[in-house]
Amino acid sequence: MIKALGVAALAAGMLMATGAPLMAADTPQKLTLERLFASPDLSGSQPRGLKLSPDGKLLTSLRPRADEKERFDLWALDTTTGREWMLVDSKAIGSGAELSEAEKMQRERARIGGSKGIVAYDWTPDGKAILVPLDGDLFLAHLDGKVDRLTQSPEGELNPVVSPRGRYVSFVRDQNLFVQPIGGTAVQVTQGGQGTIHWGEAEFVAQEEMDRRTGYWWSPDDALIAVEKFDDAPVGIVTRAAIGADGTKVVDQRYPAAGTPNSLVELYVMKPDGSASVKVDLGTNPDIYLARVDWTPDGKTLLVQRESRDQKTLDMLSVDPATGKATVLFTEKAGARSWINLSDAYQPLKDGSLIWRSERTGFGHLYQFKSGKWTALTSGNWVVQSIAGIDEAKGRIFFVGNKDGFLEQHLYSVDIARPGAITRLTEAGWWNGATMDGAASRIIVARSNPTQPAQLYLADATGKRLRWINENAVKEGHPYFPFLSAHQERKFGTIKADDGTELYWEMITPKLEAGKTYPVFYQHYGGPGTGQQVTRAWNGALPQYLVSRGYIYFQIDNRGSFNRGKAFEDHIHHAMGSVEVADQLVGAAYLKTLPFVDAKRIAINGWSYGGYMTIKMLEAAPGVFAAGISGAPVTKWELYDTHYTERYLGDPRTDPQSYSSSGALADAGKITDPLLLIHGMSDDNVVFTNSTAFAAKMQHEARPFEMMFYPGQTHRVGGPGVSQHLWTTILDFLDRRMPAGK
Repeated sequence: MIKALGVAALAAGMLMATGAPLMAADTPQKLTLERLFASPDLSGSQPRGLKLSPDGKLLTSLRPRADEKERFDLWALDTTTGREWMLVDSKAIGSGAELSEAEKMQRERARIGGSKGIVAYDWTPDGKAILVPLDGDLFLAHLDGKVDRLTQSPEGELNPVVSPRGRYVSFVRDQNLFVQPIGGTAVQVTQGGQGTIHWGEAEFVAQEEMDRRTGYWWSPDDALIAVEKFDDAPVGIVTRAAIGADGTKVVDQRYPAAGTPNSLVELYVMKPDGSASVKVDLGTNPDIYLARVDWTPDGKTLLVQRESRDQKTLDMLSVDPATGKATVLFTEKAGARSWINLSDAYQPLKDGSLIWRSERTGFGHLYQFKSGKWTALTSGNWVVQSIAGIDEAKGRIFFVGNKDGFLEQHLYSVDIARPGAITRLTEAGWWNGATMDGAASRIIVARSNPTQPAQLYLADATGKRLRWINENAVKEGHPYFPFLSAHQERKFGTIKADDGTELYWEMITPKLEAGKTYPVFYQHYGGPGTGQQVTRAWNGALPQYLVSRGYIYFQIDNRGSFNRGKAFEDHIHHAMGSVEVADQLVGAAYLKTLPFVDAKRIAINGWSYGGYMTIKMLEAAPGVFAAGISGAPVTKWELYDTHYTERYLGDPRTDPQSYSSSGALADAGKITDPLLLIHGMSDDNVVFTNSTAFAAKMQHEARPFEMMFYPGQTHRVGGPGVSQHLWTTILDFLDRRMPAGK
């Protein structure tokens, strides 16, 4: 999936709850690029991977080291006493061994390619130990600090989990599934995984575009495992040059480009020793997507979501695990100018019903499917994003959505027996995320706002805060405290698109002086299927640094982007690079009406889809912008993958016009404004060919531009030293291309 990786990494940020005003340091310091990317992180400690133990007594998380913010260790917090301690020190037990290529690629898919140490873990069901993958091997960490090694092999272990009853550890090694009894020896339970055949893994598009990271699923009683088998033989080979500082490695990568064959996917059910294998009937058409796989709570039925290649039909299959026979429970269908957005906001219940998120009304809402009948639980012109937890005993669902406005996100609850009676459980004025324990008795709330970075707390089922997990208050001792006095307010507003649609913008300005005008750093993303950019959430210190250099920071969410309902998003159907560009130009026109804006010094910046947008905006409106920065852009959609691209543009074999009009190469000669092109030279997502093709076209058109390519960097260009170099390059470009007074 194309991600925005520009000015501020998508706000994992959350916030502070005290009503007291923030007091700045007596001697304020000036932000520098070096400090922005140094350790500790200016946003404060940012634990991730938070989980409650099965009994709810402990809360575990992955925390960055103070001296190495990209390395994570496993920590525990006693939810009663507040005592915290490190459970597993990644440096103490880690070998430092290089990860397998498969695990590196999985991490790239999960956007944690730059992380080190412990990046995932899994509690045992009895709450007495934790499975910890580290440096390609598996360890079992006990609560008393003892750590047992489970594997020690030159091959890495992918997708490790503890089975639901806790009898087994399972993992993928050398493209086959292994099952290891706790305290026993691992047994290979699938055969033939080699070459293009993979067992227990998710294929490329499932990882990259469908948010499905695994290829096997345990039944609740440990009796059976559903296992995916995929064959990459039909998938085309893209010869990709991974250009690094020490040389070039030529990689023959199986990459399903738009309009080309996908992996052949099959699904089997087997016992933990690999016996009694049964093939699931996925239908007669092999050209489908295996979207989701789940077991019902009683373990008697396998629920499989089968998506059509054109992503306009999603079937929920009920599968008999003993025979593999499948029956269609229900079908979701998209309109002629729309598509199906996959979601994880669903859950089968013990009473045989299913809680399900659907966009059938044009907005994502929750329904109960029971005995063949549908009951709407939420409704309105707003969006349910995710399910945080379900208390089946009380019939209560906890979910995250934007019922109280598109700039905020809150936790709500609704009783199944009282559809539409919704209670908000988080405070107004914040951007919230939430997860719960299995019994939905406790809530982990993550929240933020524009003035304070990440904050986490533990709450009961009413939303009452029980304990801070990470208060992270910006006060003396916090990394951002010395810079607080210079922190400028983030303002929000709306303007109208050409069809009257309301578009939200945000702006940060320096302290304005009468009669003075200021240049604009116009940040944008614009793409579909990802988080919105304009929110009441913390967006990092980098925008504040840009403002400290005299820039106005500005961005707007255009039609085609996410979280405003299907009609808002569907504008880009078979028309990428059209309405998004028009809306961003409306934003530019608005800026030029403001008396404090230097209308001749507006620079645009975007990464990934945003990089594509930079090029399309410069092509569409020469002279409107003083300069543009395009990072890792898609320039030819035929080079991008099937599931993402065909969702929006269709199949290039049947609709080549949508691809030619949406591409960024044909009109490259129209660009007359200064352009800086940036790309990681080992990018396997938006492959480097996108930028080399564009560079060649610009050169053929005799159009001058600047380039900065990063050896060894992937779609995420960053890390120690590199992040500082990237932004030094960007700001040096702007200083030269739109100096004061131009």
